[in-house]
Amino acid sequence: MRTLIVSDVHSNLTALDAVIAAAGAEGPLDAVWCLGDIVGYGPWPLETVRRIRSLGAVCIQGNHDAGAIGRISLDTFNHAAREACRWNGQQLDDEARSFLEGLPDTVAVAGFTLVHGTPRDPLWEYLTSHTDAVAALGSIDTRDVLVGHTHHQFAFEDGRGAALPGLGGLTVPRDGGRLVVNPGSVGQPRDHDPRAAFAVYDSEADALFLRRAAYDVAATQRAMEQAGLPEPLISRLSVGR
Repeated sequence: MRTLIVSDVHSNLTALDAVIAAAGAEGPLDAVWCLGDIVGYGPWPLETVRRIRSLGAVCIQGNHDAGAIGRISLDTFNHAAREACRWNGQQLDDEARSFLEGLPDTVAVAGFTLVHGTPRDPLWEYLTSHTDAVAALGSIDTRDVLVGHTHHQFAFEDGRGAALPGLGGLTVPRDGGRLVVNPGSVGQPRDHDPRAAFAVYDSEADALFLRRAAYDVAATQRAMEQAGLPEPLISRLSVGR
């Protein structure tokens, strides 16, 4: 069974479709897990929610999802994120809004805990260090944990530390220590690689594969310009930061 794992799509439908195509080119996809922030920043919030729903994805809520539906105050976001989140929320129809409102903060599936930030602070805390990873593993009942939020792709193995993918990706077997894995951001990578980031879990191989997919960045930028979204959010897509 092959499961596509995505996070931080951020209303970038072009990037999401490129990820789906790239993952599907390596074999049939049997399931999709989404680690939150379906909306925010990008130009296609309604269309992105609809695409995620059409995949039958197991989803959790991210802080931008929560901000777009009014669960949390937009005062907690910086100016550009706040303006984009407000605009994203205005584009949602009742069905999309209801879907986002119904998303849980965490889900346990197939031996993984799915969370956007960290298990102790699902919406806001960034998992960025060895100490954070150890704390996350110590606070869950499953073997491993999948996180998003930082927009950086990495794998942490208990007892060995963190591993970063190279240009060709990274294979992470589950035959060693417990894992904390971040598939990276589909819609707004910040690790200096503008390609959309994702992961695939192959249950037969019992391994995770961290991958990237090129997409039409310029098309997303044009749509953002037409929507009047903040310029810094547009230009950063070209350099992946």
